[in-house]
Amino acid sequence: MIEKLNPPTVHDPAGYSHITVSTTGRLAHLAGQCPLDLAGTVVGAPGDYAAQTDQVVANCLAVLAAAGARPADVVRSIVYVVSPDSGVLGSVWQRLAESELAPAFTTASTLLGVAALGYEGQLVEIDLTAALPD
Repeated sequence: MIEKLNPPTVHDPAGYSHITVSTTGRLAHLAGQCPLDLAGTVVGAPGDYAAQTDQVVANCLAVLAAAGARPADVVRSIVYVVSPDSGVLGSVWQRLAESELAPAFTTASTLLGVAALGYEGQLVEIDLTAALPD
């Protein structure tokens, strides 16, 4: 259902794939998942990237399941982190790579440092597209 490709004419990616081809006919485009609890409150203390990353992972797993998909069905991910510091971005990426959502980041993935996100105090957001089983 999902084919991952890395052409030999570009650099070897660090854990993700340059190209992901979905042979399925249906895709689920998930809204960006934020670090909000059920009450709609940003989790964690100010500056707590780990707590926010964990909540975003939990929310992603919940919406993937609701769509009938698993992390391994993800064909594209975009991770937004409020920071200009590549070390902070790397630590969020590492936490994601060690989470239950990790298979989602082996496909075509982008990690971005951004100036701000939609909620006051929000530090992390993840946007996913998944291929749905027929």
